[in-house]
Amino acid sequence: MKVDKTTNALPTSSVAEGTARATGRGKSSPASAQQESGSTSVSLGSTATQLHSMENNMANAPIVNAVKVAEIKQAISEGRFQVNTSVVADRLIATVRDLIDNKA
Repeated sequence: MKVDKTTNALPTSSVAEGTARATGRGKSSPASAQQESGSTSVSLGSTATQLHSMENNMANAPIVNAVKVAEIKQAISEGRFQVNTSVVADRLIATVRDLIDNKA
């Protein structure tokens, strides 16, 4: 599916112009001018709060499990680390299949 680019630019307008158009008035009254210059309050739902909390937890979590890396390094240096070639091959084949399926 090809998406054509449009050459028509969207019109730009300020918030005050949009409010004036929506209400049908060209000029703002003192009450509406006061409302436009005031602050706006936005309240997000509990899902947004949960997502923000999860984002903070993930940002503070280490990317690598340093203890596990140290254990593997120790096992390699002591000659105890065993590579299960069957598992490596199976996972490599599964990864290639996933890549091929996603490309198709």
